[in-house]
Amino acid sequence: MQKRYFGTDGIRGRVGESPITADFVLKLGWAAGRVLSGRGTNNQVLIGKDTRLSNYMFESALEAGLSAAGVNIQLLGPMPTPATAYLTRTLQANAGIVISASHNPHQDNGIKFFSAEGRKLDDDTELAIEALLDEPLTTVASERLGKAFRLVDAPGRYIEFCKHSLRPGRSLEGLRLVVDCANGAGYQVAPAVFHELGAEVIRLGVQPDGLNINVDCGSMHPEAMRQAVLEHRADAGIALDGDGDRVLMVDEKGRLLDGDELLWVIARDRHDGDGLAGPVVGTQMTNLGLELALQRLKVPFLRARVGDRYVLEMLLANGGTLGGESSGHIVCLDRTTTGDGVVSALQVLGRAVAVGRPLSELVDGMEKLPQHMVNVPVAQRRDPLETAAVVEAVNDVEHALGEAGRVLLRPSGTEPVVRVMVEGRDEAAVRRHAAALAEVVREALSASPA
Repeated sequence: MQKRYFGTDGIRGRVGESPITADFVLKLGWAAGRVLSGRGTNNQVLIGKDTRLSNYMFESALEAGLSAAGVNIQLLGPMPTPATAYLTRTLQANAGIVISASHNPHQDNGIKFFSAEGRKLDDDTELAIEALLDEPLTTVASERLGKAFRLVDAPGRYIEFCKHSLRPGRSLEGLRLVVDCANGAGYQVAPAVFHELGAEVIRLGVQPDGLNINVDCGSMHPEAMRQAVLEHRADAGIALDGDGDRVLMVDEKGRLLDGDELLWVIARDRHDGDGLAGPVVGTQMTNLGLELALQRLKVPFLRARVGDRYVLEMLLANGGTLGGESSGHIVCLDRTTTGDGVVSALQVLGRAVAVGRPLSELVDGMEKLPQHMVNVPVAQRRDPLETAAVVEAVNDVEHALGEAGRVLLRPSGTEPVVRVMVEGRDEAAVRRHAAALAEVVREALSASPA
């Protein structure tokens, strides 16, 4: 069945526009409560949120819907998405719900769900919730209504969890770090984690006002973090997104490290230490340089569809523990159940401490290849590889690039465009091939289908 509301990361949209309205979210809370009740050992659902102004409204709506379904509620307040996943699992709740639109501006919002195991819901569960949305909302008997409580020690629990994700014997003593929390969900807990592990912390993006989440800060806008690293002569900069599940970093020289480079550092640390279980999983957009570097370590590498949900699915299916995306969404299954910006940053810093080298030297062994993408507007949503001219052009480009090159054609799931990506060793050649291939795609998909 086709899902109407759930995307790859919950339900998301513009505040006040369907489906991100108070009445829909109330009904969603009720439907989720009905489907998820009894799936944990306690009849309760946790609700975490980021710092958007609209979250006051949606938290209340979810609370009312869950109560009507007879489910108790634990309110976490502003907490990173991975904190909700962790607490859902450790408190043995039925489910966890996060109100957040991640890296999007405050005008957007969304609802994400975690299972009792702290993982994203499976398709069948999401479909079951959607099916109930068509049913009339009924309320349990008044004596069975759910109660709401505030979990006052939620920040402390998560801080301790993050600290213990650092390998025993490693400390951040002597490090000076810039930590940019994007005026988002991590603004209280993230700086505390690094400080309590011994680092001197320069804090950015820790004054949320409900409207400034992700505005000129965080992983979407790391320029301020980079400048602060240089000004304060810091050892590293850490930039989270609005809900704290992804991270980008800056080395002591001010160079930005993306998710592919951070994934390489963590993979190298695991490989040299306790061993790296299973394959490393990236996505279709992961830089080829990471794949080639892992090949030299004889570490298998797999590509999933774009989206952390698909990275996680492939890891679980293949016995892997480490995967991620270029955007900085990194999954360390040997530490937690979902992407976690703070935990991922700690794994990188732990590597630096262990080998006694600056962050700028940790990416040695991985050479990022030039990558260029062209978005081609199309009138028809068709697979470009169904057209003989496109297939021939792709084959020609792949032959010209050789083994150190890659071509990807990816129709957008939300826009009428085809993304044409070419990767190789020579940047000028990569751009030339991408432009030529984009023109072939444009011509092929503007013609009427045969």
